[in-house]
Amino acid sequence: MAELVYLYGVIPAKELEKEAFPVVKGLDQQHKVYPLAVNNTLAVVCHLDDQDYSEESIKEKMNNDMEWLREKAFHHHEMLIALNERYNVIPMKFCTIFANEENLRETIEKNEEKLLRSFSLIDGSEEWNLKIYCDDTVLKSYISANNANIEAKKEEISQFPPGKQYFAKRKIEQMVDKELEKEKDKVCENAHAQLRQFSLHETIKKNWNKDVTGREDNMSWNSVYLVPVSHVTGFLQKINELKDTWANLGWKFEATGPWPAYHFAGLS
Repeated sequence: MAELVYLYGVIPAKELEKEAFPVVKGLDQQHKVYPLAVNNTLAVVCHLDDQDYSEESIKEKMNNDMEWLREKAFHHHEMLIALNERYNVIPMKFCTIFANEENLRETIEKNEEKLLRSFSLIDGSEEWNLKIYCDDTVLKSYISANNANIEAKKEEISQFPPGKQYFAKRKIEQMVDKELEKEKDKVCENAHAQLRQFSLHETIKKNWNKDVTGREDNMSWNSVYLVPVSHVTGFLQKINELKDTWANLGWKFEATGPWPAYHFAGLS
């Protein structure tokens, strides 16, 4: 029976000098996870049965067995978090699988220069995620009562006859909606501008809808930052300042991390 090789991530070989490699079970909860030496790097891998984890078998389970998918994806993520706590790790995507160790070695050797650049980039830094949520009802109420353009329009239509006022009020509602989106963009972009000063690199991601978040408020911003360890305290303090500043207007700022450097050191 042949065995496949599952790759979690890659770490510099010298990292094992800092801390011994942990003894843990792999994706199938049978084979152990171990470091495979490839030149100056260590590939963190485990073996898998080639029938249970063939490409066809994995596709079938991903499409029809959500419990299996959640369990295995969670294992992959938790393994990378554990590695990230100990070492400088370049994380791989879930279900990065090779036919054998030889194919894995060839791939890493071909990409060694890119790996070394990535190690240099993320060394001494942490990946942090910021999600900003907004209670549109609260913010819309504030805008409706405090926006100068809307106040002027309200004053103008108060002089209209009753029949004409109805349609004019509908236009005001549309104005409020537009001003709401402008205000949300302004607050989020301003927050991002302040936070990026603490980071080496940052990227803006797609917002999640309510079906994904399971929340009543809307996600208005989703960004990731690569922050030097020396700047993390200031970065988090700034987020707390933003929380305090905007809390009364329906805003919530939620930072999570440190994460493995998924967005800044990935190797496809």
